Amino acid sequence: MIAIINYDAGNLASVSNALERLGREHLITADPGELEAADGVIFPGVGHAKAAMESLQSRGLDLWLKETDKPVLGICLGMQLLYESSEEGDSKGLGILPGRLRRFRSDRQKVPHMGWNTFSESHSHPLLRGVDGGSWFYYVHAYYAPLNDHTLAECDYITPFAAAAGRDNYLGVQFHPEKSGSAGRRLLQNFLEMV
Repeated sequence: MIAIINYDAGNLASVSNALERLGREHLITADPGELEAADGVIFPGVGHAKAAMESLQSRGLDLWLKETDKPVLGICLGMQLLYESSEEGDSKGLGILPGRLRRFRSDRQKVPHMGWNTFSESHSHPLLRGVDGGSWFYYVHAYYAPLNDHTLAECDYITPFAAAAGRDNYLGVQFHPEKSGSAGRRLLQNFLEMV
């Protein structure tokens, strides 16, 4: 069973539909007990970092996320919240991954980064198995995660940034695999196989 975290900031329907297409049983929940009973957790996100963190905190989900040993896949804002902090609302994150998210400079190109882009693999990882650097993924974000030792793949838009990252049982992708066709399905399937 896969649990999708509901904290009023998620792209819940698209992620749920993607799991249905993959034939994987899942539930959408904000209940820490149900999350604890799941085999793996998807942490989606769309919206503002500060409001999303406040929503997690009000439900006690921030503490659960920091302490779980379940496989967790953060998507878009869900990945961003795994980091220490963000310029967006000068908000704190969960602190699972080191680094501060920065806003793209809009004097160089259009912000947000919205549309299709590729990535290059930085470290071999089971999450990226069978997904090559020429694969296209759908991105929508104005803030980007820094490159560091936990970067699994990087993308370049205005500046290089982490397209995928991981540490221990925590994984994150900046793009939306649930909206990225066959490459996104493969990545989600890889996560399900890891679970």
